[in-house]
Amino acid sequence: MPQVTRRGGPGLGLSAQLTGPSMLTPGCAMGHLPTPKKMASPRTFTFLCGLLAANLVGATLSPPAVLSLGPEVIKQRLTQKLKDHDAINTLRQLPLLSAMKKESAGGIFSSLVRSILKHIIRLKVTSASILQLQVQPLHDGRELMINVPLDMVAGFNTPLVKTIVELHMEVEAQAIIHVETSERDHSRLVLSDCSSTHGRLRISLLHKHSFLLNSLADKVISLLVPALPKLVKSELCPVIKAAFEDMREDLLNLTMAVPVSLNSDHLEFDFMSPAIDHNVVHLILGAKLVDSEGKVTKLFNDSVDSLNLPSLYHSPFSLTMRKDMVNAAVAALLPPEEIIVLLDYVLPETARRLKSSIKVISEKAANQLGRTQIVKILTQETPELLVDQGNAKVAQLIMLEVFATSEAYRPFFTLGIEATSEAQFYSRGDLLMLNFNKISSDQIHLMNSAIGLFNPELLKDFTTKILASVLLPNEN
Repeated sequence: MPQVTRRGGPGLGLSAQLTGPSMLTPGCAMGHLPTPKKMASPRTFTFLCGLLAANLVGATLSPPAVLSLGPEVIKQRLTQKLKDHDAINTLRQLPLLSAMKKESAGGIFSSLVRSILKHIIRLKVTSASILQLQVQPLHDGRELMINVPLDMVAGFNTPLVKTIVELHMEVEAQAIIHVETSERDHSRLVLSDCSSTHGRLRISLLHKHSFLLNSLADKVISLLVPALPKLVKSELCPVIKAAFEDMREDLLNLTMAVPVSLNSDHLEFDFMSPAIDHNVVHLILGAKLVDSEGKVTKLFNDSVDSLNLPSLYHSPFSLTMRKDMVNAAVAALLPPEEIIVLLDYVLPETARRLKSSIKVISEKAANQLGRTQIVKILTQETPELLVDQGNAKVAQLIMLEVFATSEAYRPFFTLGIEATSEAQFYSRGDLLMLNFNKISSDQIHLMNSAIGLFNPELLKDFTTKILASVLLPNEN
């Protein structure tokens, strides 16, 4: 096995896939956002939540990172919070009879209404359900309309007969999500203008009965039509607002709860502000690198005055990261390091190839290569991610030295290599992974030589093989 002497940490995990000019498009998406959790492995770059479709964008993105949530996420999260707040039970407990009495009190037909209501022994919601929520942008694209369709059945008894008369009630609650900015320029998502309109109200008799009962049911329906929307506003809207506030806090916690471990350092996200763009909610994030002593070593909180928000590309949600932030993460995980390889023991075929190449340069030098010949690989700088026209590459500066034996103090020669690799992005569980593939030695420079001057391109096959066999597995 190669002996590795490190001046930095192990591997890297990030995740995304490429498309479009200088942007990576989400390659994975799920219908739900899992609870964020911290992973223990030091070889992983753990992100905020599950299979986020991560984008790497260039200078056009002003904030360091943006978590974009499509309407499916908002609908799913708010639906769950409504269940958590027992919204169905609120509907079952709607005081329909008292609302009808209150609605008709003091009117010119109040005596007529009282005569109708005296025939009603009990009026109660017997079943209720919340149908699929709808999230739609308003005309300016900076607000979202939330529609909460309700389906209920109410039954009432009358002294006239023992039969329960059932009414089918369809009504809809509506509310608006928008960004509210305080006097201190603090922005947050708020829900307002919750109400129920008559336009989405339908009440009908579920089953036909006798003429007398049908006539009584029609009169009850006429009293419920003005009363029910007011009930929904007074009883259900506070529940919807509380559910929304819980959802908002959960989404903010998702961006801040789990620091990303980067060896001894870690990456922290800070919520800066929200934005709404048509039917997408964007949580704009700042970020910082923090060392083991808790000191901030790099701050990414740039101005968002010229905000350019990413597209979701038909995914439910995405995490978009600015390229300099990803490069900083790579730098924290892959600092300059030195790898020492006993070539003849680890890669004997490569050792024979090296000897054949050196023999072309100097037969005397080739004969000096012993069984303990050593190759040293030194990464001069951290790899740099390059994103261009839908492709991602990683550029590295590498120094490679060949020693005839393990006892030799001076190398046969030293090469400076400008290398590039493919950057492959993929997901693994709730990790975003980055892998280096197919390294190529684009430029090889002879820095010094104890065996005479030669064209370093003669060793191109050897350098490519040794970097692919040793450096890439070590970095990955």
